[in-house]
Amino acid sequence: MPSERLSVVVTRRLPEAVEARMRELFDVELNETDAPMSREALAGAMRRADVLVPTLTDKIDHGLLAQAGDQLKLIANYGAGVDHIDVATARARGVLVSNTPGVLSEDTADMAMALILAVTRRIPEGLAVMQSGDWQGWSPMALLGGRIAGRKLGILGMGRVGQALARRARCFGMEVHYHNRRRLHPDIEAEHDATWWDSLDQMVSRIDILSINCPHTPSTFHLMNARRLKLMKPDAVIVNTSRGEVIDENALTRMLRTGEIAGAGLDVFEHGTEANPRLRALPNVVLLPHMGSATREARTEMGEKVLINIQTFADGHRPPDLVVPSMV
Repeated sequence: MPSERLSVVVTRRLPEAVEARMRELFDVELNETDAPMSREALAGAMRRADVLVPTLTDKIDHGLLAQAGDQLKLIANYGAGVDHIDVATARARGVLVSNTPGVLSEDTADMAMALILAVTRRIPEGLAVMQSGDWQGWSPMALLGGRIAGRKLGILGMGRVGQALARRARCFGMEVHYHNRRRLHPDIEAEHDATWWDSLDQMVSRIDILSINCPHTPSTFHLMNARRLKLMKPDAVIVNTSRGEVIDENALTRMLRTGEIAGAGLDVFEHGTEANPRLRALPNVVLLPHMGSATREARTEMGEKVLINIQTFADGHRPPDLVVPSMV
């Protein structure tokens, strides 16, 4: 690489310390408004930058990559998921893609556990009663939820987040079951006292709570479709802190309304920010605005990984968090 500072465009606001370090190291353009960049603005950024730092709100597809300048050589994604980036086309055009894995697992697992508790113990409903001022005092039958100790938790995707959730679930006395593309090493299964199911259909029909922790890929789109959702027990709960596209949201909404599934806790939605309006009206649903990794610690660590990926590339070496098409 040439000795002059790299030109870097960052598409959203990042933690102040990360932005300050960006200014020190690179010729950086920051997004002071934090508003998502339009497609036209992204295309312009890709025509003038050596490095683009996008987030999951930026869809970097074949059409945008075709407009990129010859000097664009790295897309240093701020986030672990890269399903919004056409990695294969980027690599074919000589553009490397990096991400920020491994720093969100504990925070996302915390949120998954929080959603499990919120739905099964009806916490938002209790909060609404208190905020409305309508509470008439304690009653033996008011707002009865369910005990999670002894319940079977099914984890769909036993990667870093899934294993972090398994550790929490065991502390709450839950049974841990999982379905994965590949079975984990016996030592890891023993560590989490986890039972592997080769058949996802068989697992979802037997568990009490299902947590979605797998990425969105062509093979996981609507993995929880109407047929598979109907296999779940009527008193079962589903939680998703991964990617909304994994669940057929319309089918889930219908089943929640008719009582075929007892409840849901969703931090992500099939159509981005467009959550099904019928979901918002259901008392047995807890909806959050993609808060799973929203901690100050996680956001700073993500930024530090981006900085390391860019600086390593600037020094003429392979970014440590390089994404290759076979990983997607």
